[in-house]
Amino acid sequence: MISVLVVDDNPIVREALRGYLDGCPGIQVTAEAADGRHAVTLAAAERPAVTLLDHRMPVADGLCVLAELAALTRVLVLTSDGTAELIGRMLRGGARGYLVHGEFAPEDLHRAVLAVAGGDGWLSPAAAAVAAAALRDHADREAAGRALADRQRRVRAGFGLTRREQDVLALLAQGLPNAAIAHRLLLTEKTVKNHLQHAFAKLGVTNRTEAALRWNGPA
Repeated sequence: MISVLVVDDNPIVREALRGYLDGCPGIQVTAEAADGRHAVTLAAAERPAVTLLDHRMPVADGLCVLAELAALTRVLVLTSDGTAELIGRMLRGGARGYLVHGEFAPEDLHRAVLAVAGGDGWLSPAAAAVAAAALRDHADREAAGRALADRQRRVRAGFGLTRREQDVLALLAQGLPNAAIAHRLLLTEKTVKNHLQHAFAKLGVTNRTEAALRWNGPA
């Protein structure tokens, strides 16, 4: 039997959820809470398999108690807020699933509870779109990082920069002045200036901006 804690400040919603879930085979609503703080107390005492968690509630909202609940139970967010920001924060915070009111049928709720109880996830269309966008953004950032590293390797190989010249250029490209570069690398400012002069000559540039562009751009 999958035990469920229903957390929502609206008693009508709680009653509707209990009525439906108690009629689903293998599922039983064992406790209800009207705010996030009470939900944590009940979750610690009851250890439900799944907690249906609303976001907007008095005393403590869903996001405020998510981490505590996620340590005690598998959390399935069930709320009317389908904004990308909240969905992202809930999923990053430990929610196993996210359903938006109006975007799912009763049988979807049944399947979502079963999936989350079994260790899987379940997302409504809005939540799935946010998760997919986050994955694409992460992949794009990784690809950009690999491309930058590749360009930098080609700069180093193509212009014969020494290891120390590479270190100085890398910090210059981050916008650091000579004094900060010297402090970071435990060098004198004069030594940093000498390294930059040698690097500029190898790169075929005449100033810091051109050097940074060459360091971060194509070889």
